[in-house]
Order: sequence, then C-alpha cells, then structure tokens
Amino acid sequence: MARALMILPLLLLAACDREPDFDTRYDAVASEIEARAKAMDAAVAASEKAARAAGETEGGSSALPTDDKAATPPPSSGE
Repeated sequence: MARALMILPLLLLAACDREPDFDTRYDAVASEIEARAKAMDAAVAASEKAARAAGETEGGSSALPTDDKAATPPPSSGE
C-alpha cells in the first residue's frame, strides 16, 4: 500500500506531460475554423449559383425590392 502511495504522484506527474502545448492546440483549432469557413463559402456559392439559375438575382423576379420611401421621417418644423 505504501508503495502505491509513493508511485501515485509519479503517475500524476507523468499524466500532466501528455497535454498538447498551445501551438498544437492553436493549429488544430485554426485548421478546424478554416475548414468550416471553406464549407460556408461553398454553401454560399452553391446557393448563389442556384439563385442565378432560377433567375432570382440581378433583375429577376425575386430580387430585393427598391423602396422609394425614405428611411427617415421628414424634418420637423421645429415646433
């Protein structure tokens, strides 16, 4: 039993060395973020391509409407 208690701190110390360092973790997360960004870009490109094929952009029927109404109210008379 005493031998096990003396070995336990050594095992705990050895286990602490297995954690990856900052650079390794940073590279892994950066790669994951880059992969997600590429996937999002591909999804946006695919939806834009589908919208162009359906004629929904650039003068198509579902393009954003142009509002002739002013976004701000007319100026006050000061009263």
